[in-house]
Amino acid sequence: MNLSELFIRRPVMTTLVMLGIVLFGLMSYTLLPISALPRVEYPTINVSASLPGATPETMASSVAAPLERQFTEIAGLNSFNSNSSTGSTSISLQFDFSRRVDDAAKDVQSAIAAAAGQLPAGMPKPPTYRKANPSTPPILYLYLYSKTLPISTVDEYAEITVSQPISTLDGVAQVQVYGQKQYAVRVQLDPRELATRDIGLDQVRTAIQQGSVNLPLGSLAGADKRYLLQANGQLNNADEFRSLIVSYQDGAAVRLQDVGQVIDEVQNNKVSNRYSDDKVTNQPGIVLAVQPQPDANTVEIVDAIKHLMPTLRAQVPQAIEMGIMYDRSQSIRASVEDVKFTLLLSIALVVLVIFLFLRNVTATLIPSLALPVAIIGTFAAMYLLGYSLNNLSLMALTLSVGFVVDDAIVVLENIVRHQELGETPLEAAFKGSREVSFTILSMTLSLVAVFIPIMFMGGLIGRLFHEFAVTISVAILVSGFVSLSLTPMLCSRFLRSPHPQQRSRFYRIFEGGFNWLLRGYEWTLKPVLQYRFVTLIASVLILLFTVYLFTLVPKGFVPTEDTGQLMANTKAAQDISFESMLKHQQKIADIIRQDPNIQAINSTVGASGPNPSVNNGRITILLKPRSQRQLSADQIAQQLTPKLKRIPGIAAFLRVPPAIPTGGPQTNSTYQFTLQSLNLQDLRQYTPQLLDKVRAIPGLRNVDSDLQLSTPQIEVQVDPDKAAALGITAAKVQQTLSAAFASGQVSTIYTPNNQFYVIMELKPEYQRDPSALSMLYVKSNTGQTIPLSAIATIKQTVGPLTVTHQAQLPSATISFETSPGVSLSQATDAIQQVAEDVLPSTVTASFQGSTQVFQKSFNDLGWLLLVSIVVIYLILGILYEDFIHPLTILSGLPAAGFGALLTLLIFQVELNLYSFIGIILLVGIVKKNGIMLVDFAIERQRQEGKNPFDAIYEACIVRFRPIMMTTMAALIGTLPIAIGSGVGSEARRPLGIAIVGGLLFSQVLTLYLTPVFYIYMEALRERLGQKKTKPRFSFLRPNSKKTEPLSRI
Repeated sequence: MNLSELFIRRPVMTTLVMLGIVLFGLMSYTLLPISALPRVEYPTINVSASLPGATPETMASSVAAPLERQFTEIAGLNSFNSNSSTGSTSISLQFDFSRRVDDAAKDVQSAIAAAAGQLPAGMPKPPTYRKANPSTPPILYLYLYSKTLPISTVDEYAEITVSQPISTLDGVAQVQVYGQKQYAVRVQLDPRELATRDIGLDQVRTAIQQGSVNLPLGSLAGADKRYLLQANGQLNNADEFRSLIVSYQDGAAVRLQDVGQVIDEVQNNKVSNRYSDDKVTNQPGIVLAVQPQPDANTVEIVDAIKHLMPTLRAQVPQAIEMGIMYDRSQSIRASVEDVKFTLLLSIALVVLVIFLFLRNVTATLIPSLALPVAIIGTFAAMYLLGYSLNNLSLMALTLSVGFVVDDAIVVLENIVRHQELGETPLEAAFKGSREVSFTILSMTLSLVAVFIPIMFMGGLIGRLFHEFAVTISVAILVSGFVSLSLTPMLCSRFLRSPHPQQRSRFYRIFEGGFNWLLRGYEWTLKPVLQYRFVTLIASVLILLFTVYLFTLVPKGFVPTEDTGQLMANTKAAQDISFESMLKHQQKIADIIRQDPNIQAINSTVGASGPNPSVNNGRITILLKPRSQRQLSADQIAQQLTPKLKRIPGIAAFLRVPPAIPTGGPQTNSTYQFTLQSLNLQDLRQYTPQLLDKVRAIPGLRNVDSDLQLSTPQIEVQVDPDKAAALGITAAKVQQTLSAAFASGQVSTIYTPNNQFYVIMELKPEYQRDPSALSMLYVKSNTGQTIPLSAIATIKQTVGPLTVTHQAQLPSATISFETSPGVSLSQATDAIQQVAEDVLPSTVTASFQGSTQVFQKSFNDLGWLLLVSIVVIYLILGILYEDFIHPLTILSGLPAAGFGALLTLLIFQVELNLYSFIGIILLVGIVKKNGIMLVDFAIERQRQEGKNPFDAIYEACIVRFRPIMMTTMAALIGTLPIAIGSGVGSEARRPLGIAIVGGLLFSQVLTLYLTPVFYIYMEALRERLGQKKTKPRFSFLRPNSKKTEPLSRI
């Protein structure tokens, strides 16, 4: 008894088993989380350090370098880069996927502690770190603004009342604050007043620090009572600080308000965040970005936040407007719904194909039941494995529709054939299922074998497509089980061949058309087999053309997706002031806001968050829902770019956010090419030369470099002899300059909910011009105030605006975008060629970020394709106990590859990550035809003693109908993906086009190539003296023993 006989004899057991699979699958479906992509924890940690007033070079040498040396000793560190600007350093550490980010964070903390002794003593606080995940960008942006309340008040409500409750929700990793405007007291001193009163800046600093304190005072304890001691030592606002006494002169108190002004302000007044929508324009505000945990349900998090919003709204003053600026879950829901619709459409089309071939409602329903059972059953496995409903897993299920029904079609068609020979339904079910059971096993296992290498693939791509591979493999395995259990059982009970007189006109017309097609195939097959050497030559030519097409087809990483969002980075001259940058950025924002496709924008200026320096800005653009606009995100970006280029003094780099974030340096454009050198002079000399050459490459746009060397600087050169003679040290000079211009924290105001800075600096009018240095005085060791000009000379120079390191080496990154119609492979080839011509041996170059992943993934995918073919060969060889005919079965693969590449070329679609996966899928689909032909021919040779020619000829004729049915089912099932136009279809379409094109060509060619190869391989077997193929799994084969009497069932 084989597997099918057991289920045929026990219909109640079969029904209950299938109901159990469906029940658990439906329960699991309701529990599956929803997200855009599979969970990928990309272990990344960002380290931040600050030293107010320090130049970029000082930050790089004294802060970044000591930290980088310690970080290199951390195990599993994959890459790291640093960016040092005025007063701050940011270091991004990316670890291997094998490391848990929590464990890596402990090592980073230890490394920071080890470097503490080498860091400058003047740092206000130790370096901090936070765990990041480039693969999970923010899913929700909230805005808060007020037309009447101070921005610092809005910030306090945003960071405490709104941000903290959201950050405690399940699945939320962190809430980032853009446009932070924390309250601070600013003491702005007048150097003329200080000089008149003979007061030094250090004296003022000491007075502030000692005049506002919050120290533990202890307690009093008697025999019966205990008292806590309190004193009014802390000053809480600008009004209280104004009367603080700095010194006494001639018996009169000199207060802070006498030597400057004290104002209620914000901690960082060189940052601007402005929000615009249909209600407000250029409104200063705060934006909160909610970032999810890697395994979180995006939709559930957004729903939880929306449910919490009324509660938060009630705790915020009415004067503060609060709302949602961007909701990533909307595009995720729309994309998932579109994939669900595509899945249902594919099911409907596949059922229609089955009906057209069988023209029998009962015969159509029987294999169609394999679809819901296999797909719903897969949900249970997805839940047990911790997967989610995302674009890739649902795309896997959609693709499986065409494969899932194949096995049931083969079983059904063979049972129908036996019924047409006059056998009873029960006899036909026994014999028909037994004959093809080995074929089903071979097709199922060999198709699953395609995905085995993907399951074990490493790196970002392997992590992303692991869920895809497992999901589709489970669906295929379940369908194989259903086709050998449920399908033959239903056939034995319900399938009846209609009487010839009962057949409808439609049946006779379609049958006549199919018979005409079969006769045409019969008529063309004979000469192909007779002149098979010509066919063999043609197959070799197809293989050569396939290789040629592979070199010809443009290649890319992943297509962009319209998620309803655009990003614009802005860049102005290196010497621009904050106020001027604000005006220039406003012009950019005004043009963007006027576009009818734009719903809201948020504009950020200043060296904070994503902006490394004052001359950089960032604009987050929210588009209207797709149903309310005719243009895609890419088209809107292309439409806006020429308008933005007309604004003088500032450049805007507009782009669609990457579909798969991959980390890498923060640059103005998507793709990065990084130069490194130990020779800093060579790096700074050749980077501009290469930048000019890259800009001249046709097809590239938004070409930019992060190397900025023309920032105006003022160099204070202290004469050590004069300074020593007057009792002034170099440290004293630098402390005075820092106190005047670094806007450093000199005290802290403690409140029940927060802590605020007290900042000391010169008045704004004395921070705008180098002439202010002539008014600066330094206190000597004897108490005298000495003019800075007496001990130092002032020199104007230029220097770097930022200093970047890649793996400890000085680096510079050129970023770029590709124009429409230009592939990433063409761009990288052109850039590499230019780099070879320009760069000396002392400067090395490499692609970073998504470009690096693109290059590595294509190398890996090439090997993956080869390994998939080898694994299929091994499994087929084991099943058939044969070395020869697995090659026969695989002979149609070049035709599939040729069809896929030619279709991509015709439709001008890149060979990207998704389309390459489609080609790998074709390896598993196309060999099904070969299995059906070879398996039947082997049986005819083994049982009836036919020669190879007659055996394979009969196999081609008898198996023509199931081959046509299975191929058309797979093709039609994939067609909705290939022609889809819904949300997220940009990513899925290349995969569908590759599969449809490959199936169209392979369907025609393999029907001729496989029989030719079969005859040649049989001839080779005879020469080698091998026995005829006889599978070891004989229990799956029909045998000569009589079937058990049907009366016993």
